[in-house]
Amino acid sequence: MKLKDSYIYLSGLRFHANHGVEAQERVVGNDYLLSLRLKVDVAQAMLTDEITDTVSYAVVNRLAAEEMAVPSQLLERVAFRIADRIARHYPQVEAIDVDLRKINPPMPQCSDGAGVKLHLINDKTP
Repeated sequence: MKLKDSYIYLSGLRFHANHGVEAQERVVGNDYLLSLRLKVDVAQAMLTDEITDTVSYAVVNRLAAEEMAVPSQLLERVAFRIADRIARHYPQVEAIDVDLRKINPPMPQCSDGAGVKLHLINDKTP
């Protein structure tokens, strides 16, 4: 069998962070859900069973948490920083999908949150 595509993903990571346009949001904070999907060739890891032949989702989680801890006004900025940090740490990642949602945005009509989804291609993939 030959591997066609492969992805590593982290789904539904929960954070409390201080992002927002309004000053109060940056003081009080809000709860966020983050999901990531990384396109990466895992063919070698399938054979070797070695973490060095793949992308560690534990490391990806740590990188995302570090970026979530840096306050920003816009979720677009936060999502991009997370993807950029992952791509710099793991240049073999070909593409990254980021889904970042503010669970309780300051809008009365929003019951499931509001956020941003990015699909980014790593133009520096070896």
